[in-house]
Amino acid sequence: MAESGVVRLTVGVIWVERRDFEDLVATALDQVPAELATLVDNVVIQVEDYPPRGEYLLGLYQGIPLTERGNNYMAAMPDRITIYRFPILSICASAAEVVHQVRITVVHEIAHHFGIDDDRLHELGYG
Repeated sequence: MAESGVVRLTVGVIWVERRDFEDLVATALDQVPAELATLVDNVVIQVEDYPPRGEYLLGLYQGIPLTERGNNYMAAMPDRITIYRFPILSICASAAEVVHQVRITVVHEIAHHFGIDDDRLHELGYG
Protein backbone atom coordinates (compact mmCIF):
# COMPACT_ATOMS: atom_id res chain seq x y z
CA MET A 1 0.00 0.00 0.00
CA ALA A 2 1.33 3.42 -0.90
CA GLU A 3 1.13 6.75 0.92
CA SER A 4 -1.53 7.02 3.65
CA GLY A 5 -3.47 3.96 2.51
CA VAL A 6 -3.87 5.35 -0.99
CA VAL A 7 -3.09 3.13 -3.96
CA ARG A 8 -2.83 4.39 -7.53
CA LEU A 9 -4.64 1.89 -9.76
CA THR A 10 -4.25 3.62 -13.13
CA VAL A 11 -3.16 7.03 -14.31
CA GLY A 12 -5.43 9.65 -12.79
CA VAL A 13 -7.43 7.23 -10.61
CA ILE A 14 -6.93 7.14 -6.86
CA TRP A 15 -8.17 4.35 -4.64
CA VAL A 16 -8.65 4.63 -0.88
CA GLU A 17 -10.06 1.71 1.06
CA ARG A 18 -13.24 2.50 2.99
CA ARG A 19 -11.55 2.14 6.39
CA ASP A 20 -8.67 4.39 5.35
CA PHE A 21 -11.14 6.97 4.01
CA GLU A 22 -13.03 6.88 7.31
CA ASP A 23 -9.70 7.53 9.05
CA LEU A 24 -9.19 10.59 6.82
CA VAL A 25 -12.62 11.88 7.84
CA ALA A 26 -11.80 11.27 11.51
CA THR A 27 -8.50 13.14 11.11
CA ALA A 28 -10.32 16.06 9.46
CA LEU A 29 -12.75 16.13 12.40
CA ASP A 30 -9.84 16.12 14.84
CA GLN A 31 -8.48 19.22 13.09
CA VAL A 32 -11.64 21.25 13.72
CA PRO A 33 -10.67 23.84 16.37
CA ALA A 34 -11.74 22.69 19.84
CA GLU A 35 -13.80 25.83 20.46
CA LEU A 36 -15.94 24.93 17.42
CA ALA A 37 -15.93 21.17 17.91
CA THR A 38 -17.46 21.56 21.38
CA LEU A 39 -20.38 23.46 19.81
CA VAL A 40 -21.27 20.65 17.41
CA ASP A 41 -24.46 19.26 18.91
CA ASN A 42 -26.48 16.13 18.16
CA VAL A 43 -24.71 15.20 14.90
CA VAL A 44 -23.80 11.82 13.41
CA ILE A 45 -20.99 11.84 10.85
CA GLN A 46 -20.80 8.95 8.43
CA VAL A 47 -19.11 7.83 5.23
CA GLU A 48 -21.00 6.38 2.28
CA ASP A 49 -19.55 5.30 -1.04
CA TYR A 50 -22.08 7.15 -3.21
CA PRO A 51 -24.64 9.93 -2.82
CA PRO A 52 -28.32 9.26 -3.54
CA ARG A 53 -29.04 8.20 -7.12
CA GLY A 54 -28.97 11.11 -9.54
CA GLU A 55 -27.11 13.41 -7.14
CA TYR A 56 -23.52 14.58 -7.48
CA LEU A 57 -22.39 15.48 -3.98
CA LEU A 58 -19.14 15.28 -2.06
CA GLY A 59 -20.94 15.64 1.25
CA LEU A 60 -24.39 16.33 2.64
CA TYR A 61 -25.72 17.92 5.82
CA GLN A 62 -29.24 16.89 6.84
CA GLY A 63 -30.77 18.38 9.93
CA ILE A 64 -31.68 21.55 11.74
CA PRO A 65 -28.81 24.07 11.87
CA LEU A 66 -27.94 25.47 15.29
CA THR A 67 -29.13 28.90 14.16
CA GLU A 68 -32.65 27.54 13.55
CA ARG A 69 -33.11 25.54 16.73
CA GLY A 70 -35.60 27.07 19.08
CA ASN A 71 -36.79 26.33 22.58
CA ASN A 72 -38.82 23.38 21.27
CA TYR A 73 -35.72 21.55 20.02
CA MET A 74 -35.73 18.51 22.29
CA ALA A 75 -35.33 14.79 21.82
CA ALA A 76 -34.73 15.32 18.12
CA MET A 77 -33.11 12.73 15.92
CA PRO A 78 -29.44 13.57 15.36
CA ASP A 79 -28.46 15.71 12.40
CA ARG A 80 -26.51 13.74 9.83
CA ILE A 81 -23.38 14.64 7.91
CA THR A 82 -22.47 12.20 5.16
CA ILE A 83 -19.16 12.29 3.32
CA TYR A 84 -19.21 10.49 -0.05
CA ARG A 85 -16.06 8.51 -0.84
CA PHE A 86 -16.24 7.83 -4.58
CA PRO A 87 -17.18 11.37 -5.72
CA ILE A 88 -14.24 12.73 -3.72
CA LEU A 89 -11.86 10.13 -5.12
CA SER A 90 -13.09 10.87 -8.65
CA ILE A 91 -11.91 14.50 -8.50
CA CYS A 92 -8.52 13.87 -6.92
CA ALA A 93 -5.27 12.97 -8.65
CA SER A 94 -3.04 12.41 -5.60
CA ALA A 95 -3.12 11.30 -2.00
CA ALA A 96 -2.52 14.90 -0.92
CA GLU A 97 -5.56 16.04 -2.92
CA VAL A 98 -7.73 13.38 -1.26
CA VAL A 99 -6.64 14.51 2.21
CA HIS A 100 -7.27 18.15 1.29
CA GLN A 101 -10.67 17.50 -0.30
CA VAL A 102 -11.86 15.40 2.65
CA ARG A 103 -10.88 18.22 5.00
CA ILE A 104 -12.63 20.86 2.87
CA THR A 105 -15.77 18.71 2.60
CA VAL A 106 -15.92 17.99 6.34
CA VAL A 107 -15.51 21.68 7.19
CA HIS A 108 -18.13 22.61 4.56
CA GLU A 109 -20.74 20.25 6.04
CA ILE A 110 -19.99 21.23 9.65
CA ALA A 111 -20.42 24.86 8.60
CA HIS A 112 -23.95 24.02 7.42
CA HIS A 113 -24.61 22.67 10.94
CA PHE A 114 -23.66 26.14 12.19
CA GLY A 115 -26.09 27.74 9.73
CA ILE A 116 -23.52 28.97 7.19
CA ASP A 117 -24.91 28.82 3.65
CA ASP A 118 -23.16 27.81 0.41
CA ASP A 119 -22.65 31.40 -0.78
CA ARG A 120 -20.73 32.32 2.37
CA LEU A 121 -18.76 29.06 2.22
CA HIS A 122 -17.69 29.87 -1.35
CA GLU A 123 -16.53 33.31 -0.17
CA LEU A 124 -14.47 31.62 2.56
CA GLY A 125 -12.93 29.13 0.12
CA TYR A 126 -14.89 26.08 1.28
CA GLY A 127 -17.30 25.88 -1.63
